[in-house]
Formats: sequence, C-alpha cells, structure tokens
Amino acid sequence: MTTKNVRAHAYDILERVRDGAYSHLLVNDVIEKQRLSAEDAGLLTELVYGVLKQRPALDFYMTPFLKQKPSALDRRIQTILQLSLYQMAFLDRIPNRAAIHEGVNLAKANGRKGLSGMVNGVLRNADRKGLPDPETIQDEWRRKEVQTGHPVWLLQLWANMFGKETAFEAAYCNLKKAPVTLRTNTLQQSREALQEILNEEGVATSFGKLAPEALITASGQPAKTEAFASGRFSIQDEASMLCARALDPKPGMQVLDACAAPGGKALHLMEWMQDEGFVTASDLHATKLPLIHEQAERLGLTSFALLPRDARQLSNDFAEGAFDRVLVDAPCSGLGVIRRKPEIKAYPDSSHLKEFPPLQEEILHEAAKLVKPGGRLVYSTCTLNSEENEAVVKKFLHEAPGWKLEEDLAEKLGLQADAKKRTMAGAVTILPQDAGSDGFFIASLFKE
Repeated sequence: MTTKNVRAHAYDILERVRDGAYSHLLVNDVIEKQRLSAEDAGLLTELVYGVLKQRPALDFYMTPFLKQKPSALDRRIQTILQLSLYQMAFLDRIPNRAAIHEGVNLAKANGRKGLSGMVNGVLRNADRKGLPDPETIQDEWRRKEVQTGHPVWLLQLWANMFGKETAFEAAYCNLKKAPVTLRTNTLQQSREALQEILNEEGVATSFGKLAPEALITASGQPAKTEAFASGRFSIQDEASMLCARALDPKPGMQVLDACAAPGGKALHLMEWMQDEGFVTASDLHATKLPLIHEQAERLGLTSFALLPRDARQLSNDFAEGAFDRVLVDAPCSGLGVIRRKPEIKAYPDSSHLKEFPPLQEEILHEAAKLVKPGGRLVYSTCTLNSEENEAVVKKFLHEAPGWKLEEDLAEKLGLQADAKKRTMAGAVTILPQDAGSDGFFIASLFKE
C-alpha cells in the first residue's frame, strides 16, 4: 500500500472519530481488513493517534496562516490541515513537500476541490515561514494546552486534585505511546519463565513496576506468538491488574465482577483463585460476553458463568450476601486512558462528567447488597476525577452503614507513598507517570 493510501485511511478515521467513533477500533479494523504491512500499520497508527493527541498544537500552528479561527474552517479542511501539519511538525521521515502534496490531493478527493488552493497556501506558508513557537503564548493554561494536547478544563481539573506540576506531568505523559503490558497466566508458568518463552519467540520484555505478574513489551508482537495462542498470558494494563490483588479472593470463593466486559479482570480473578471457586462475570452488553468465554477457553479457565445483566438490577438474580467478593469496575469518563483513547479529551468543557456519578453510586449500592458479612467490595475506575472516585465512595459510606474502608490498601498493593497521599485512606490513585500504566483509582471496602 502506498503512503498516500495510508494518509487517506487516516483522514477517514479522524473524520469518523469526530462523529463519535472510537479510534482504536477503527485503526485495528483498517489494519486487519486492508492487510496493511507492519510499516503501513505503524504509519497509520502514528498519524491517527498523533493528530488526536496534538490537535491543540496543530490548530495553533495553522492559525497565523488563516484568516479565521481553525474552529471556523470547513471541518474536512481542518482535519486535512491537522493531518498535514502533524507530518510536517512531528515526522522527520516524511518530506514537507510530500505532506503538502498529499494534503492538497485529500482536499480534492473529499469534495473540497475548490478549497484545495487554500490548503496548498496554508501549508506552503507554514513550510516557508516556519511554525510558531508555543513558548510565545503568554497565558500559562493556554500554553500548556498547546504543549500537552490537553484542554484547559482538564488541566485545571487535575491541578485542583493533584497540584499544577503533577497535572502537567500527567498530561505530558499522555503524549507518549501506551505500553503493551502482559499479565502472566501463573497457572501455566512464572513470570520469569514466560519472559524466556517470549524471548525465544522474538518478543523482548521487562518486568512491570506495579504487579508481580506483569511484563512490559519492549519489542516484538506478543499477540501473534504461540505463547499467546496457548494461553500463557493476556494483554492487560498493569494498573488494572491490581484489582485482583485488592479483592484478593481465595480458592473456593464465590466472586462477582459486576461490570465485567471486556473481561480482563474477571479472567485475572479466576487465575488468582487457581481456577477453584466461581466467578460470575456480568455485563450490561450481552454482545461482549462471548469474548470473555473465548479468552477463558484460551487460558484454560473453567470456573465462571456469564450473565448479561444491568449492574443496577443484580439483586433480582442473587440473594443478599451471595458473594464473598464483589468487584465494581464502574463505567466512567476514562480520563486515565487518554493515551489509548485520546479522543476522550476532545470535549469542549467538563459538563459531560456529571453524568457518571449517579450511575456509579447506583451500581455501588446494588453490588453492596450482594456481599456477605465479612466480605470485600472493590470499587475501581480508569478515570482521574475525584467526583467519580472519592466522592462516590464517601457518599456510599455515608449512606451504607456497616461498611468500612480497608485503610492499609496501599501497603497491601505494594505502592509508593504518592499513590496513597493523593487520595483518601483505603484508596489509591495511580497516575501515568508513576509507572507508565494507565491512570487508575481503586478503593477497597469490607462489610462488618
């Protein structure tokens, strides 16, 4: 496939993402259906994620060469300029003349022939005069928005939670490529043994920093190995592996994962229990449950049942106190996984965040009914927003007598002091800069 076609696919994906589609699903779909080479797949991924991560900078770069604000441009033209400027600003291996030429062709090919001259003029002026320097921006928040690719509202949200410098550090970290982290299936071998097996298949790894079963991929394609096909490991972010350690179910226990899809944590719980006992993996989306079954078969796990159910109605299916352990990995705004889904930060303000806490609170109360006395309930999210994390847990504790936080959770998980200090006792908040993982929140509660 030519570079031109890769750019065309990147443009199509970026436009569909602006309509609400998910970037990672579209990229994977194009790579698979178009049978892209490793080189072309790498370029497509770089272009799509690069533009999504750097949109504030790309709009800043084009502004001096426009007569109107970038947001006032024809949407297709704005996307084409962003895609072209990303190549010019961040990809040294692509000559500027090639990026300009293909940008003009994209305008013509997508119904904007009459504006192709404007595209040509903007890009040639940028090439000739050079791109503006973000350091010239006087307002600190606006400057950091351009430099980090994060909107001001999000930077200020994190600054209020963690302090300004920590917030900026998290945002800069999100510009980096997310690691491919592997969870060792300890029913088959140790982490050290898996590392040797993968090395023989051309996959180099290093030990994770948070979870003792984690390996971080340095090179190679782990999902295409025989080790993966035979169930020796799964692909899962390292921070989310800590949910199983926090819940700590023992062999023989009855366990519920109330919001299970796509299944990584439920499968980890089965491995943690040595496939002895029973894990009920429930999820609202019935279409996602077969994937859990497929992965369980690959891993050689049998101690589970799949239940298509709204987590707010689980007490209709189970008696009060039916489970020893319950995990609520709640639906959330996803502000901890921006590296993997950079479109999450495209909202113009924070108003959409208000929709999540009422749902999270309802699920948490429903799940709590199903925990037996002396049992444990873990609440987790992949977001960095106190209103979805600490506030939800505090409100639950106020309204649900007999529940307490497990105050030594950070020590139990073996985390550094920062993960504990930046939240309340009995919970941990992990930031991307801590260990290279996703941002994550975990609270552990027990029923007296």
